[in-house]
Amino acid sequence: MYDLEGKMALVTGAAGQRGIGRAIALRLAREGADVAVNDVRDEPVDNWGGLRQVVGEIEALGRKALGCPGDVTNAADVERIVSETIDRLGRIDILVNNAGSKAGPDRVPVVDLDEAVFDRVLAVNAKGTFLCCRAVARHMIDRGGGGKIVNMSSSAGKQGRARFAAYSASKFAVIGFTQSLAIELGPHRINVNAICPGLVDTERVYGMASGLKPEDMTIEAYREQLIDDAVGVTPLGRIAQPEDIAQLAAYLASAESDYMTGLAINVSGGKLMA
Repeated sequence: MYDLEGKMALVTGAAGQRGIGRAIALRLAREGADVAVNDVRDEPVDNWGGLRQVVGEIEALGRKALGCPGDVTNAADVERIVSETIDRLGRIDILVNNAGSKAGPDRVPVVDLDEAVFDRVLAVNAKGTFLCCRAVARHMIDRGGGGKIVNMSSSAGKQGRARFAAYSASKFAVIGFTQSLAIELGPHRINVNAICPGLVDTERVYGMASGLKPEDMTIEAYREQLIDDAVGVTPLGRIAQPEDIAQLAAYLASAESDYMTGLAINVSGGKLMA
């Protein structure tokens, strides 16, 4: 366990029922942090309460919570999200940039990739990370005392794959951005690191399956094939669960990682080791 008592965190992309963002937000709360959670909207989806439900779960753990809907690709939205978090929680000690573009339309060969789709993937994954880091880093520098920034990259940010060009480009960008920012913020005692998951059992796998599946297969059937194929080449014999990613995020948000910065750390069960 890590002592985050008295720390204030902001986690983006946290409304999904089976998502990495929700798992990270809840883990940080269990470690003692008060948590603001963001997603592009806060309305319930199907039988899931979305952002509002995550806020309730954090509060049920005895922590303060705040829901901040907004688009991380919009600078004005980002400034408002950060300002609301500071106003309600007092400051931001931890930023986790988890918001990601929806998988599906981008999982095509480059020759078939629509320009608008490419732009959207880069806007959410790379520009969104930049805008949130810029706003929170300014606050962390002004208040002093250091801080922790965790950016979500991917194993696809270290090794490209066919039909993943837009996604890989965005996640390679996150790693380079993380390294540059770590150098700039080191003198302020602000650590900046990236997490590089492999396949994670979240709602996004359905999106991937919808974009990659052959015409003669259902989305559900191809989703199961994607998981089976990943398990078959993963030394630890399973794909990641959101909680696996949350464990590393909690470590990087804690004082245990004070001498680690500029890293891009794999969480892929041994599938990617470089």
